[in-house]
Amino acid sequence: MNLISAIHEYKGKQELFIEAKADVLEAMLEIAIIQSTGSSNRIEGIYTSDERLDALVKLKAEPRNRSEREIAGYREVLRLIHESYDYMAPRTNVILQLHRDLYQFSPSSIGGKFKNSDNLITETDAFGQRNIRFKPLTAFETPDAVDRLTNTFIDAVNAEKYDPLLLIPMFVLDFLCIHPFNDGNGRMSRLLTLLLLYRSGYIVGKYISLEMIIEKTKETYYEVLQDSSIEWHEGKNSYLPFVRYYLEVILSAYKEFSARVELMQNRNLSKPERIRKLFDNTLQKLSKRMILEKCPDISTSTVEITLAALVKEGYIIKTGAGKNTAYIRNTDH
Repeated sequence: MNLISAIHEYKGKQELFIEAKADVLEAMLEIAIIQSTGSSNRIEGIYTSDERLDALVKLKAEPRNRSEREIAGYREVLRLIHESYDYMAPRTNVILQLHRDLYQFSPSSIGGKFKNSDNLITETDAFGQRNIRFKPLTAFETPDAVDRLTNTFIDAVNAEKYDPLLLIPMFVLDFLCIHPFNDGNGRMSRLLTLLLLYRSGYIVGKYISLEMIIEKTKETYYEVLQDSSIEWHEGKNSYLPFVRYYLEVILSAYKEFSARVELMQNRNLSKPERIRKLFDNTLQKLSKRMILEKCPDISTSTVEITLAALVKEGYIIKTGAGKNTAYIRNTDH
């Protein structure tokens, strides 16, 4: 309940943030789409280079291989949810259409169809042994289960008895335990998370990538998924670990959103002063890319000039070289 009330507090400020600087938020939105598309696919082992990811999301390149086709599909569904979430009730037919769109660049015919054979969720241990982590519902049971899940979720939200912040992670867990598709279940679960949050008024995921926060805490994500799915078939599972984890992810995103907007609203500071303030507020290393993501209204050349000046002044220390170049505050300064 502490997590929920903290999220409510940030949601209350959300509108003020959004009115703050439309141009900056537009830049934050573009960055979040790139991060979300990259992270959600990487969680499933689907990779491309940063340069290719950037080009694919910005529609400056055509997908070249299977991974890039799946990345392009995710980009399309993400943009669709951003633009039309108000008109997309989480009914079975909508979920199937989103899954179809996820595979729109793929030659395979699995998009938009429930699984046609039973699947298992397995993991490979340190010795190379594959272990069954969870046995989802059979292909035969799946269509009816998804209908019941979507109908009961919509009824529960409309009843306004329970906070949607509790219902949404429960929906996501049930969706993952049903595992309704031959492929794409994890990515669909994250897209549906955004859809349901946006429909309940929690739109932080547009500006701060929830998928990136999940990717950074992937081990915990799989642990809580495991803990909350024990005895799921018997209806005796505890949703608590998974719900708590999801609330922590949402709160973390709101905190980051708030920090970025406050930094940008500090109109009294010049752009170089704002970059200096980033180092004031953290002991972590910051790369040029990270600074550009946190301050999307500052140009690359301004960032480069400011970093060079701060290094010369001795205020920050340059570490690494090439792609691994980063900067850290000199605490002896």
